[in-house]
Amino acid sequence: MSVVSVLKYEGDNSTFVWKHPCEDFNTGSSLIVHESQEAIFMLNGELLDVFGPGRHTLETQNLPIIRNIMKLSTGGDSAFHAELYFVNLTEQMAIKWGTDSKISYLDPVYNFPLEIGACGEMSLAVSNASKLLIKVVGTECVLSQEQITKYFRAFLLNRVKTIFAKEIRDNNISIFEIDMCLDRVSEAIKIKLNDDFYYYGVDLKTFFITTVLKPDEDSNYIKFKDIYFRKTSDVMEAELQQKLTLIDEETKAKATVIQAQATSQKREIEGYTYQQEKGFEVAKEVAKNEAIGQMANVGIGLGMISGVGGEIGKTVGSVASKSMNSTSITNAFATARKRFCSNCGKELMEGAMFCSQCGFKSVEDEICPSCGYGFSVGNGNFCPMCGARRNK
Repeated sequence: MSVVSVLKYEGDNSTFVWKHPCEDFNTGSSLIVHESQEAIFMLNGELLDVFGPGRHTLETQNLPIIRNIMKLSTGGDSAFHAELYFVNLTEQMAIKWGTDSKISYLDPVYNFPLEIGACGEMSLAVSNASKLLIKVVGTECVLSQEQITKYFRAFLLNRVKTIFAKEIRDNNISIFEIDMCLDRVSEAIKIKLNDDFYYYGVDLKTFFITTVLKPDEDSNYIKFKDIYFRKTSDVMEAELQQKLTLIDEETKAKATVIQAQATSQKREIEGYTYQQEKGFEVAKEVAKNEAIGQMANVGIGLGMISGVGGEIGKTVGSVASKSMNSTSITNAFATARKRFCSNCGKELMEGAMFCSQCGFKSVEDEICPSCGYGFSVGNGNFCPMCGARRNK
């Protein structure tokens, strides 16, 4: 075997450990170790020396462990005869894992048996190169991602199944909500697997469950899935309706406030108050009352007006008084009823100034000039409502 003078490894990053093919090294050979590596010399499975990042010159006087062993094995010659391993210290990501069989457990919410599968990814990094070489590599020339997952597969999957089922049970996680809890379950599994990996000199950096394989053809699963989603849908619909109702009420309330503010500004601009506005409305209703010409009803109306109180009563009383004393209201009462001659009693024609039967001028006596009461034949010389004298 040829003797080399420069020792280094610049292979791919998916390799954890690589053994240099040469085992004979000259004194004065250069060892180049990259920042993400460690170099380890071993002889017959025994660790000799560990080298960190940098350029190292292999001199027996600088390597006390190697110096003593090499002199014995070579009879004092200056050549090295040993095994050299380069260990990759980088974090190697996207290492896939998956259960080889179903995980059986009882759903903690709906209490029906289930079988599910799981898979995902993890990342690993060497934490103790010497321990990894002794416990895992041995005399192998290469330790790749594929090999390390193969070595760890048995304890990894056994532990994952047990921890996964226990976390679901302890946290009362339904199969229909498990996807929302994958981060929490993944972290719990990682924490409990750390010691297992550390024993072999490996650090479990991350551990993720990315997919849970559900029993979509299981009749129990289908039945309870329908129940769960119907319940969820009903709750969501009720919450949505509640929110819409609240929005409608808020909109109506805001509209009422806006309308009230607009009305208030309108009154302020036009120069009247809320009480005066209500007084105008009451007076308008009194003026429209067809029985207002009868003094009995007028009395009742005025009594009601006086009970309104304050500004409203004053406003309505004023409007009503003016309405009853106006000529237009008097003429309206006069034309609204039949007229009779105060002398002979014959019904007068509409608009007639004299009786067509006796020629008596009676139009002035038809309506009381004081209160507007309509006379008829035989009422006497005085108004029965206000006591005013008739103009006979």
